[in-house]
Amino acid sequence: MSGSVRRFLRDNGLGLTFLTLFALAVIGQAFAGHADLDNQLAAEDLQEISLGEYVTSSDFAVDLMENWQSEYLQFFLFLFLTVWLVQRGSPESKSLDKIGVESDEEQRVGPHAGPESPRWAAAGGVRLRLYASSLGYVMGAIFVLSWLAQSIAGVAAYNEEQLRQLQAPLTWGQYVLAADFWNRTLQNWQSEFLAIASMAILSIYLRQRGSPESKPVGSAHTSTGVEG
Repeated sequence: MSGSVRRFLRDNGLGLTFLTLFALAVIGQAFAGHADLDNQLAAEDLQEISLGEYVTSSDFAVDLMENWQSEYLQFFLFLFLTVWLVQRGSPESKSLDKIGVESDEEQRVGPHAGPESPRWAAAGGVRLRLYASSLGYVMGAIFVLSWLAQSIAGVAAYNEEQLRQLQAPLTWGQYVLAADFWNRTLQNWQSEFLAIASMAILSIYLRQRGSPESKPVGSAHTSTGVEG
């Protein structure tokens, strides 16, 4: 392995590792979900489907999308709420005296941008306003799109089940107001909100040496916005 490849892998290890774990988890979900659905079909004396048919089905799509939309909702809310809300003693919070969007000088935008700053950070007007919240906007857009994909795949999967049971299908509008949709949605949302709250609060008192998500081991419990 060449030095440039090793350097690339080292410099991008975090992203590459999680993308690999993501791919492995999706593959595992595909096999497990296919087996589970075939068990259900066999129990109902219906014809089983192939793995290829399953991964292109609404059953697989809705399971995938309902997790994606909850994750991106978590990121979207966390990005915007942490602009204005703080948690004393947590490395997940910024300093207590920096509530708000902060000054142009602190953010190094406009006339305070440096030679290595992104071009839009040095610009003004609409370009700067868009770029200054671009991460949150993209996370919010992915959330909305994945939520919409979940609802479309969800109504298709729900109606397939309804037809197997000789019951009337629902329209998309009826489905997004139905208990099945909100049960799928809220069980994911609550877990994401609990995870963020747990990380913000537990990191006040507990440490993980060497991690930027934790304060230095010897930092006071009251130290806020300090990363190890």
